[in-house]
Amino acid sequence: MKLARTLRLDISDENVYEQPAPSGEWAISGGFEFSNWTEADLKGKARQAFTNGWYSIESGGRASFVGVCNITEAELEQLQQTLAQTFVEVYGAPDIDAAYPVACEEIDQMRNMCEDFEENTLLMVSRSLTELGVEETYRSRAPQDASLEAFAVHGGYE
Repeated sequence: MKLARTLRLDISDENVYEQPAPSGEWAISGGFEFSNWTEADLKGKARQAFTNGWYSIESGGRASFVGVCNITEAELEQLQQTLAQTFVEVYGAPDIDAAYPVACEEIDQMRNMCEDFEENTLLMVSRSLTELGVEETYRSRAPQDASLEAFAVHGGYE
């Protein structure tokens, strides 16, 4: 089973995102955050988050790059709970029971995309506003010689 972790290839995320994600956190597209945005919302660092930012489930930060990694069932379950709680506390979901299936769907969408790629594949997202809402496109770079484990720590932070 695969998902993606945030990567910091240089310091640019510190400069372009209001809240940059630390390297090694589990990530999803996070396009849900922009579902009711208009051109007027696309200014400064918010524009960069909209245009190219992956969403870190743990910190709520944004990253320009993510890498495909294996994930355990236990890690997946923890992420689903964390994202559901975020939906309640930050995005106004009425309760965990309502938020949990939506969190699972968001993570499953990313997990399904990651299954199509080799481990260590680098992924990038691009978003644009259309008449129908937010459109996302994805690009990938095949894995190089170095493993993502050199950049992303697998497991807890204890």
